[in-house]
Amino acid sequence: VQLQASGGGLVQPGGSLRLSCAASGRTGNPYVVAWFRQAPGDQREFLASITWSGSSTHYADSVKGRFTISRDNAKNTVYLQMNSLKPEDTAVYYCAAAYTTVQKISAGAPYWGQGTQVTVSS
Repeated sequence: VQLQASGGGLVQPGGSLRLSCAASGRTGNPYVVAWFRQAPGDQREFLASITWSGSSTHYADSVKGRFTISRDNAKNTVYLQMNSLKPEDTAVYYCAAAYTTVQKISAGAPYWGQGTQVTVSS
């Protein structure tokens, strides 16, 4: 599985961004795709995950209600819609994939995109 993350940038507090994770290679169920982020000096943090079919999702409490994960089957792409962004959301955002469940995918996932920088600042 190859993953390509994009869509990061500079946004003001309260603004929105949509990240994309384009997948290629051996995709499809039962793979799960997830978004993580890592700020300088911090560990990689799980944000949200989705099954390849899109039938099941899982969110970290820290982003529930602000972030939405979704997928487009035709484009083999998973999205992370981020709303009401805060300065503490500033980090490098990564997508990852693994043969697991939406609850169990972790920073130990075998497949990773290259990361995209999100900066929330006025």
